[in-house]
Amino acid sequence: MTRATLAASADAMRADLSALDVMSPDCPSRIVFGRIGERWTMFVILALADGPLRFTALKHRVGVVTAKVLTETLRALETDGLVSRQAYAESPPRVEYALTALGESLLEPIATMRAWAELHVPAVIASREAAASA
Repeated sequence: MTRATLAASADAMRADLSALDVMSPDCPSRIVFGRIGERWTMFVILALADGPLRFTALKHRVGVVTAKVLTETLRALETDGLVSRQAYAESPPRVEYALTALGESLLEPIATMRAWAELHVPAVIASREAAASA
């Protein structure tokens, strides 16, 4: 490709990205919101923040997730390029999961959401209790 072709391609990509609006039902960025909003995604990403983990250690770190659901979540995150899976040819077999660079880029926004949740959970619980007793 020539520089002119690359520049035109980059300009077209920027134009496409500027048209993205997650509030639009047809916007492909909703795929990302859907993935992040799935029940276990943020817990897996937070669990892997400090480095690679084997499946059992990851399951223990995340908590009450079943092995089946954790496997499904990891496969989806791997498909989306957020998590990598490294299998080692050892006996017994060893597999480690780690965040990719793309997955690491989610750590800051998730940390912000975590801080908000931890700060505001008393108000949310109080609101739930008030609604339940009304």
